[in-house]
Amino acid sequence: MRDSVAKAMEVCPVEVAIAVLGGSWKMTIVKHLVSATLRFGELSRVVGGVSARMLTRQLRELEADGVVHREVYAEVPPRVEYSLTELGRTLVPLVQMLDEWGANYQERAAQSPSRSRIR
Repeated sequence: MRDSVAKAMEVCPVEVAIAVLGGSWKMTIVKHLVSATLRFGELSRVVGGVSARMLTRQLRELEADGVVHREVYAEVPPRVEYSLTELGRTLVPLVQMLDEWGANYQERAAQSPSRSRIR
């Protein structure tokens, strides 16, 4: 467990969730790992717009927090695959709800005459 998560545990459960899942790309990574085990390059392509350094950092944090499993195969060249852990799989309903909310928001924003005011 990372220090930031341990500190959040002293505050409240919402802070814990934000400490574990808050990050530029973490929920997007989790969303793509819901449906498949992916290699680093595949994740990079499907996430899109993320630097290799940032993707590595986000994956390491998710792994340290027990959400993502990293499997290294002793091959040449080395093969590394990422998947959700049992704990990570508990995020599936949350990811689905966020996906639905995002789609609803996009639809409302597209219909709104003033995109800055969504009701």
